[in-house]
Parts: sequence; structure tokens; C-alpha cells
Amino acid sequence: MTDKDTRLIKNIPFSTPVDLVDLVDYEEGRVVSRTLSSKPHINITLFAFDKDEEISAHTSPGDAMIQVLDGDALINIDGSKITASKGQSVVMPANVPHSVSACSRFKMLLTVVKQPVGIDGL
Repeated sequence: MTDKDTRLIKNIPFSTPVDLVDLVDYEEGRVVSRTLSSKPHINITLFAFDKDEEISAHTSPGDAMIQVLDGDALINIDGSKITASKGQSVVMPANVPHSVSACSRFKMLLTVVKQPVGIDGL
């Protein structure tokens, strides 16, 4: 097994400074994503939304944190609408309906943290 096979983070250079905002490009009429980690207890994904694109209402089994890297987003958490801009973060609680819409072209880093499940159920 190589180091690459055991890495928990992927699709990003190791051991070098990286501007996250540059790792995912805008595409007209689309939401583009780049998965950086996908494990049972954590998901980390970069997104680029074209203006007026969205991820429709859904729930997640873990707490989800959006870090806005560029532009402006409208985040709806169980009917409460929040606008977030570049440099701001919003945490959405687990098992609560939420959606994300692009007010302008916008990029975000999404981190979803789930409760690890061990042999004893904890």
C-alpha cells in the first residue's frame, strides 16, 4: 500500500500552499464540486455555483459548515434565511432542512462532520 492509498484527503496538492478558491472553476448554469475527503465521519467538498444555481432543501446526518470563499450565498436553514459573503461561515445543524442558493457566482468549502460510530454504537 502506498502513501497515496492511505491518505484521508485527496484532489489537492500536499506539502504546498494552495488557494482553495482556485481549485474549482465556475461553469455557466452549473454547480461544480471537488471532493477533498469523503469518509464515514467527515466530508469536505469545494463548490462553485453559477449565479442563481442552488442545492435544494435536504437534511444531513452531520453538522455542516459553509465557508464562503468568493461571492454571496443565500442559506435557508429550516425557513430562516441567511446571507453570507466572502470570508464568512455558517453552520447548519444536523437533521435540519437546509438549502444553499447563489445570489451571485459563489464558491464555498463545505465541511460535514458526523458522529463516528464505533463497536459500542458511540
